[in-house]
Amino acid sequence: MKRMHAIVQSVFGGPEVLGYTETDVPEPGPAEVLVRVGGAGVNPGDAVLRSGRVPDLVALPWTPGNDVAGTVERVGAGVTRFVPGDEVYGMLPVSPRGAYAEYTAAPAAALALKPKNLDFAQAAAVPLVAITAWQALAVLARVRPGDRVLIHAAAGGVGHVAVQLAKEIGAHVIGTARQAKHGWLRELGADELIDYTAGDFRTAVSPVDVVLDLVGGAYGPRSLDVLKPGGLLIGASIDPGTDEQEATGRGLRYVWVTAEPSGQALEPITDRIEAGRLEVAVEHTYPLSEAAAAHHAIEERRTTGKLVLVP
Repeated sequence: MKRMHAIVQSVFGGPEVLGYTETDVPEPGPAEVLVRVGGAGVNPGDAVLRSGRVPDLVALPWTPGNDVAGTVERVGAGVTRFVPGDEVYGMLPVSPRGAYAEYTAAPAAALALKPKNLDFAQAAAVPLVAITAWQALAVLARVRPGDRVLIHAAAGGVGHVAVQLAKEIGAHVIGTARQAKHGWLRELGADELIDYTAGDFRTAVSPVDVVLDLVGGAYGPRSLDVLKPGGLLIGASIDPGTDEQEATGRGLRYVWVTAEPSGQALEPITDRIEAGRLEVAVEHTYPLSEAAAAHHAIEERRTTGKLVLVP
């Protein structure tokens, strides 16, 4: 049996529970492909699952990581979409075999061909944040030209992609972010920016049609305060702070967005990346062995764009 290095977690806890160890290379099952990992994206949700806040979603021991980019090594029975040598990327379902490894077995349906103009580390940063932003704005909100869209944590992984997608649609884009990140966000297309450290965003923004809340907690009910009548709040955090009942009682709408693994959902994203209309920023790459350091960084919630592990 061929061996590889991987991050294996056996207990819930802080970043220190992410052990760098040697284990067997997985075998691809029916409808799966074996991917030699070139990059694994690190998302806030990875840290939530690692901590044990939602233990029902994780069967220990496991290897974390949803976002992957790499090269197809072998294909399982029934796979016709890919052949060995194809460079792919995608979002994996939560399972014991995640992307924090030198190899992973992935459902072929979750993958798409990697954008030709991205390397593996860049491509690994894309899937979860892009699918989430696309699902929120294009599918759930159906944002139209002229809509006023407020994006919380606009400089984060999902946020900076959402800024670009909303602007491409023709929306008036407002973002909350630290002052130091305002210049970069304006380059991405933001029309208004609010420094959330300088005061309550509710006093700095006129009513909006849509709020994409990537923070949650107290931001949920406060976001309802800035919506126009009939406006939509889209929650995207484990603790959204509000719900559909509260929104409906105020004449507003609320939905919660979650990204689902889908190679097909990545196709409009790939088109935009290859056309130069969408970028996903990578703030820092870490060796796979330093996954704990990447989790420390993601939990500080001050990253610009994405963090990526490279085997």
